[in-house]
Amino acid sequence: MACENNLVVKQIMDLYSQISNLESLKPSKNVDTLFGQLVSTCLPTDTNIDVTKIHDEKVKDMRSHLIKLCGEAEGYLEQHFSTIIGSFEDNPLNHLHIFPYYNNYLKLSKLEFDLLAQHTSHVPTKIAFIGSGPMPLTSIVLAKFHLPNTTIHNFDIDSQANALASNLVSRDPDLSKRMIFHTTDVLNAKEGLDKYDVVFLAALVGMDKESKVKAIEHLEKHMAPGAVLMLRSAHGLRAFLYPIVDSCDLKGFEVLTIYHPSDDVVNSVVIARKLGGSSEARSSQIGRCVFMPCNCSKVHAIINSRGMKKSMIEEFSAIE
Repeated sequence: MACENNLVVKQIMDLYSQISNLESLKPSKNVDTLFGQLVSTCLPTDTNIDVTKIHDEKVKDMRSHLIKLCGEAEGYLEQHFSTIIGSFEDNPLNHLHIFPYYNNYLKLSKLEFDLLAQHTSHVPTKIAFIGSGPMPLTSIVLAKFHLPNTTIHNFDIDSQANALASNLVSRDPDLSKRMIFHTTDVLNAKEGLDKYDVVFLAALVGMDKESKVKAIEHLEKHMAPGAVLMLRSAHGLRAFLYPIVDSCDLKGFEVLTIYHPSDDVVNSVVIARKLGGSSEARSSQIGRCVFMPCNCSKVHAIINSRGMKKSMIEEFSAIE
C-alpha cells in the first residue's frame, strides 16, 4: 500500500507541489521540464504500488488534483502544437512529427488497432472518437495508416479545439473527406451513436471516477448492441497521470481485453463490447462483464514473429 512515506510517492508529491504552484500550465521550459520529470517518475512498471489501495487521504487528494493538472497541461500542449502545425501552408499532416509525443501516438494507435483487430470480424466503416481535442492524433494515425477506408467522426465539447483539429486535415485530399468534427458534450450525443462500429473514449473525458462512469453509462445506453468501446486507462504509478477504468465500471459491456504497456506508452487500453442481441446471447455474456469476479481473468503473453515476449495482456474469459 502506498503512502506519503514511500520514496517514489514522495517524489511525485514534490513534483505535484511544484506544478500546482506554477502560474500557468501552458508550454514553457519550466512546465515542460516538470511534466517530463513527472512522466519519467511514473513510467516504471516494476513497482508494487497500487493506487486503488491507497488509504492516505493526502495522497488520494493529491492524485485527484494532479490528474486534473495533467489534463489541463495536455490540453494546452495540444492546442499550442496544433496551432503551429496548422500554420504550415502545405499539408500540415506532413509536419506532425513536430509534436513531442507523436511517436508515442504512433505506438499507441498501432497497439489499439492490433487489439481491435483481434476482436472484430470486419473492418469498421464508421468510428466515433469522443474527446478528440485540438490535436486528434489517434484519429489521424488510424485513418492514415491503419483504416484507409474508414470514416472517423470526432466529438469534442470545445469549438476552438475542433476548429484547430479540422484545420490540420483541411488540406489533405483524403482525410479532409473522412475526418468529420462535431462540437457537443458527449452526454448530449444521443442520436447516431448506434451507427458506429467502434467508439473511442479519450482518457481526458471524465477526469474523475464519477464523470468517467457517467460518460460510459451514457454510451452504453446509446451504442448499438455488439459495437466495440475502446477506452484508455492507467496502471501502477501511471495512475497518478490518468484515471483508472475498472471492469466494474463497464456495466452492460463484455470486457474483452485490458492491456497494460510496459514501455513509454503511458496509457493502458481497455476493449469492451456492448451487450445485446438475443436473450440467449445476453445470458451467456452477463457473467463475463456485468458481474466480473477477480478469478475470471487470465494473463498471457503476445508472442511476436521471433517468439519473444512483447507485452502482457489481461483478458477476461467466461465463467465456467
